[in-house]
Amino acid sequence: MELSAYSIKYGLSFCILTIVGILNANGQSYYDLSEKGVSCFEKDSLEQAENYFRQALKLDPTNAHNALLFSNLGMVQQKMNKHAEAVESYSYALNFAPIAVPILLNRGSAYMNIGQNDNAYLDYCQVLDVDKDNIEALLMRAYIYTQRKDFKAGRADYEKLLKIEPTNYTARLGLITLNQKDGKLNEALEGITMMITENPKDATLYIARADIECDLDKKDMALIDLDEALRLNDSASEAYLLRGQIFLSQKKKYLAKLSFDKAISLGISASDLQDLIKECK
Repeated sequence: MELSAYSIKYGLSFCILTIVGILNANGQSYYDLSEKGVSCFEKDSLEQAENYFRQALKLDPTNAHNALLFSNLGMVQQKMNKHAEAVESYSYALNFAPIAVPILLNRGSAYMNIGQNDNAYLDYCQVLDVDKDNIEALLMRAYIYTQRKDFKAGRADYEKLLKIEPTNYTARLGLITLNQKDGKLNEALEGITMMITENPKDATLYIARADIECDLDKKDMALIDLDEALRLNDSASEAYLLRGQIFLSQKKKYLAKLSFDKAISLGISASDLQDLIKECK
């Protein structure tokens, strides 16, 4: 039986339905362990789920349908933030089903989480070879292109995605970020302002516009947007960080220090801000 490229895309519950249809003929123990693994996953008992999937795989390590179990194992490990182990599990799954789009997408995500963007890029390219309009692959590849400063390729992916889904929030924001990095600041500002008009209560968008306004040397406007962002979400650490940087550029060292301290209290790494805080003295 050929593994469908979409058999895992819609979650772990669909996978176990496929296993149920196959594994009853192969032995009750294999089926029971697989089912218990899924049950534990659904209850967020992740260590138990991982253990059950490993036991099932050990019982019949050459079973072609282990692609499903390895994929399930990878999803559990990813949720446990064991991203390197998840990559290994997805790789085993792909040995059984080399062009399974959902597994490639999941492995790409795991690669991104451990900073192996080049490997993730290869997975997203392979997905797009199979499914040229895949939204997730286009989105992530465009992001990787932007990080590489390959703005032409990134723009092509974002624009293609937006032809498929014109209102895709992440793609629109990604294209705005690309324009900002590419020096197309007025175009970026126009795009983010349009998004704010459509989503006036989204603090993230005000922070993004403030960042663009800083690049345009419109710091007073940026501070107004940051105030609005913090009114909407007073836990927005990035808003405090950017506000601190603006105050520091304006020689308002006391206010900058207050903003940096607040950003640290909300989760920004103190070591990352060490140099900025020294400038506040």
